[in-house]
Amino acid sequence: MSKILITSALPYVNGVPHLGHMVGCLLPSDVYARFHRMLGNEVLYICGTDEHGTPSEVGAAKEGMDIGEYCTKYHNRHRQAYKDFNLSFDFFGRTSSRENQEMTYHIFEQLDKNGFIEEKTIKQIFSVDDNRFLPDRYVTGTCPHCGYDKARGDQCENCTKVLEPTDLINPRSTISGSTNLEVRETKHLFLKLPQLEQKLAAWVKTKEPFWPDIAYSIAQKWLKEGLQERCITRDLKWGFPVNKAGFEDKVFYVWFDAPIGYIGITRQWEAENPADRNWKDWWLDAKDVRYVEFMGKDNVPFHSISFPATLLGTGEAWTMVDYLKGMSYLTYEGGKFSKSEKRGIFAEDAVTEFPADYWRYWLMSNAPEGSDTSFGFDLFASVINKDLNGVLGNFVSRVLKMTASKLGETVPAGGEWTSMENDLAANLQKHVDDYIKYMDELEFRKAMNELRAIWVEGNNYITAAEPWTVIKTDEARASCILRTCINLIRLFAVMSAPIMPQTSENMLQRLGLSLKNMPSLSGFDVKSQLQAVVAGTPFSVGELLFERITPEKVEELKQKYGSNS
Repeated sequence: MSKILITSALPYVNGVPHLGHMVGCLLPSDVYARFHRMLGNEVLYICGTDEHGTPSEVGAAKEGMDIGEYCTKYHNRHRQAYKDFNLSFDFFGRTSSRENQEMTYHIFEQLDKNGFIEEKTIKQIFSVDDNRFLPDRYVTGTCPHCGYDKARGDQCENCTKVLEPTDLINPRSTISGSTNLEVRETKHLFLKLPQLEQKLAAWVKTKEPFWPDIAYSIAQKWLKEGLQERCITRDLKWGFPVNKAGFEDKVFYVWFDAPIGYIGITRQWEAENPADRNWKDWWLDAKDVRYVEFMGKDNVPFHSISFPATLLGTGEAWTMVDYLKGMSYLTYEGGKFSKSEKRGIFAEDAVTEFPADYWRYWLMSNAPEGSDTSFGFDLFASVINKDLNGVLGNFVSRVLKMTASKLGETVPAGGEWTSMENDLAANLQKHVDDYIKYMDELEFRKAMNELRAIWVEGNNYITAAEPWTVIKTDEARASCILRTCINLIRLFAVMSAPIMPQTSENMLQRLGLSLKNMPSLSGFDVKSQLQAVVAGTPFSVGELLFERITPEKVEELKQKYGSNS
């Protein structure tokens, strides 16, 4: 058994997640966690809301709320949305916790002691009308690199370049929209990334054989351009006050304390039941842990450069990421999701339209692994109708209905396996082995192709075996065919469980089974598993697994969620 540590990029607490957020980091990390639990590995799957910085201050101000109450409100909305999507976090915490503050202070003190912190006087934008300095997201303007006119003062969403507010062309206050801005001097603390560059580059080089291109190439691009000292403090009120004399009126930059939040949130997890949990077993001198991170490409620089450099600079034996799964963007019909413009479907709305497994299947089948992917309701309906309703759902329904009507509601006895069943098992074994291989290698779209191929093999088998015809002359043979098909339902449920946990449980419940007592995916032998549900086992037909999405429903959804087509 292996120990697998999994973290998903921490979503900003302001606002609510849309489908792009789900597939960009949250859902793939859940699928991977579920898969490794089914392999029998010890998994710790951590996430939480990222609560500090300007997004929270701006959001709270817009809603006229105390910032602490604002963060709690949206933390709870995030938690509910992820629960509705059946995300199986071992713990979902908050970066504003006491445990994370303690970890942030400790790591900062180590960096300072080791000589990697420098005090500098810098020029920063000051808003005369707002009477305050405007750090990072309090400034909006045109990106000097790509010309995007809504770039934020910390990063351009369009080209992913990390920025300083003073880099922006035609800057304006995010708070008031004022352009009455001045550049004034202020003192801040910087992380000396150039002094860590050589050690960091050597570490990144070890990831070349297996990090996906989107993560490795971004890290190499940053290193090739040369690292710059990075400001890690801000002139804000909301955040962890800096634990250094002369800087008590400033707070740590959100991108300094947020990644440390993975460790802090693990300490929160331990605090819930300290007798059985030890955060150090996962994070400090934990040589038996494999650490996998999931995030969108805009977050890759911070997790391939800034955060690893921070940990390296402490000189302590922190767990460093082994595999960084960077994802491209999911767009809404080629454009951006926007709650304010009522464009695109967001997670908490999605589950009111269809069960979570519809979305989970579509998103994983179309995961933007190598390049951006566009969501559209026509494509969504086509995939659901063809794959889930037509291939998987139809097989389950016809097998159980046919068996119940012809032979009764128990798994039929009689008949022996023939070369047809042996061929089925051999074909399935190849697909199952490839499915497990691709899931383990985090090649999700390839894994989804194998999952669908597994379902198709079952459909091809029943079509070729024709139990509805055979039963007229050879009931024993028909019984063997249908018994094999019922075992296929069980196999389908096991293989589908990481992606569609509720549907898998539903399928198994019809056979009187549960995911809790399903076999490990490690060393999965298809031939024996196709004979696991024995004759005499009662079953129920149940309702249809999926509903077909009609053209009328598609048009309704387009109108409701701002489609251009």
